Amino acid sequence: MAPASLILSRRDLEFLLHEWLDVSSLTSRERFAEHSRETFDAVLELGETIATEHFAPHNKKADANEPHVGADGKVVLVPEVATALKVFVDAGLLAGQMDESLGGLQLPNVVSKAVQMWFHAANVGSTIYPFLTMANANLVVAHGSEDQVRRYVTPMLAGEATGTMCLSEPGAGSSLADITTRAELQDDGTYRVTGTKMWISGGDHELTPNIVHLVLAKIPDGPAGVKGISLFLVPKVVVGPDGTLGERNDVALVGLNHKMGYRGGTNTLLNFGEGAHTPGGRAGAVAELLGQPHQGLAYMFHMMNEARVGVGLGATALGYTGYLKSLDYARTRTQGRLPSDKDPSSPPVAIIEHADVRRMLLAQKSYVEGGLALGLYCSLLVDEQDTAPEPADRERAALLLDVLTPIAKSWPSQWCLEANSLAIQVHGGYGYTRDYDVEQHYRDNRLNPIHEGTHGIHGLDLLGRKVTMRGGAGLTLLLDTVEATVRRASAAGGELAELGAQLHAVCERIGKTTATVLGAGDPDVSLANATVYLEAVGHAVVAWMWLEQLLAANGKDGAFYDGKRHAGRFFYRWELPRTGAQLDLLDSLDTTLLDTDTAWF
Repeated sequence: MAPASLILSRRDLEFLLHEWLDVSSLTSRERFAEHSRETFDAVLELGETIATEHFAPHNKKADANEPHVGADGKVVLVPEVATALKVFVDAGLLAGQMDESLGGLQLPNVVSKAVQMWFHAANVGSTIYPFLTMANANLVVAHGSEDQVRRYVTPMLAGEATGTMCLSEPGAGSSLADITTRAELQDDGTYRVTGTKMWISGGDHELTPNIVHLVLAKIPDGPAGVKGISLFLVPKVVVGPDGTLGERNDVALVGLNHKMGYRGGTNTLLNFGEGAHTPGGRAGAVAELLGQPHQGLAYMFHMMNEARVGVGLGATALGYTGYLKSLDYARTRTQGRLPSDKDPSSPPVAIIEHADVRRMLLAQKSYVEGGLALGLYCSLLVDEQDTAPEPADRERAALLLDVLTPIAKSWPSQWCLEANSLAIQVHGGYGYTRDYDVEQHYRDNRLNPIHEGTHGIHGLDLLGRKVTMRGGAGLTLLLDTVEATVRRASAAGGELAELGAQLHAVCERIGKTTATVLGAGDPDVSLANATVYLEAVGHAVVAWMWLEQLLAANGKDGAFYDGKRHAGRFFYRWELPRTGAQLDLLDSLDTTLLDTDTAWF
């Protein structure tokens, strides 16, 4: 038998997909009718194989040899990146979720996201190229014209172009209303874009003949603020009407950003229309409007919401591989003796025998397996909102996904990063050396609490928007859905009923605390502690995910199921009680942060 992977747990994925979420039932729907459990398992195995053989081997090499600009002004990457990308494309994974008419496999979103987990865990730096391209292509298919799909999406799916999203600017990150990039209409119906974009992942490289940038910009005389933002297709090389490549567009690499993690992938500062290249002798980067004017932010959120759940899954993947590697280390590293062993001549024990090491391993297991369950559940909600037979079921899934998205992004970004920190701790002094992988996983994962909206912004989103939308329907639906799980646990009896009662009490408090906070009458007071609210609700949601997993494992024997039960037990005993102090703070309408004079720092 082959040794278990240290990248990800195939057994856990199989449990979540088949024993809990029953993804095979999706094949009863027309879109997925050509699939079966066998095809789902085959593509999962294919993803594991490619990630293991072509992405994981150069993870440390790409981290140690960051992209740089060569003497010819072109970006230089380690050669293995191009090789891995080609294998990925040739396997058809880039088009996994796409329509068959586009050469896609029409995989369910939840299966596609499970496959992607292998690549996030194996080599997050190299995965930015295919995964940003997939998100870019999905957006163009959703909102572009047939002609734009033909000329831009088809090359991306063929591996002849990659895609990016260009939102942030040096002076405008999360506050997109303040962007200054402009787009002016030309006589031929195209636009010319001018401006600067910052933190653009995959923004320049030589992996493909072209790069398709999705750029947020404002059209002169449009509405003020975010209502005046439009979305444009801006290729690195101009694409002709017949799809052939023409002149180099006026998109210039200003410089590469050097981050503490994700170092194998390019991250760039780009200038559009600054005169580095002038196609047709006209100033500005040639661009095409995607969709309707002034709808750019709404379109981009199509990509961003997908990306936010993806960030949470990526954070989980990095936490998961760190957990598996620290578990492997703890089983083989010997040091010390148990407190009950007073014989200094007795042999040292494997460090997994020490209670505190088990604490760290159990914490990691509870975080990463809880985070994986949350991410896959949200991924299944995407399939539900898109393909459920009944409109009411689609609407319900969309609303539940809306309220869960800030949690699905931020909770794993916080707690699976903590798992990486604990993985380093398990390794002891070796943990922060480059001889072991866990220090890189921590550096890579530290981006995710910032990526696609900071932790604090998602707290504001959850409390300020998601739980109040439609008269509180989102929060009501979430709490009702959790309560349905609690009733199933109560019917099962025993420990499951006890855990369900504990979760019921926390969720009841969340409902009351939400009313107290939002009833403060002052939005500054209501939202001052939104991050605490996000963390408390996030822990309750992950406790719900654990109760769901424990119900799926109920009555089943074996070490895998016993491990599930014990990790769930740990989360309820050690983690869920954190919410008590957090909800107390929120109930008090504490104004410590508002009362702080900036001169006191």
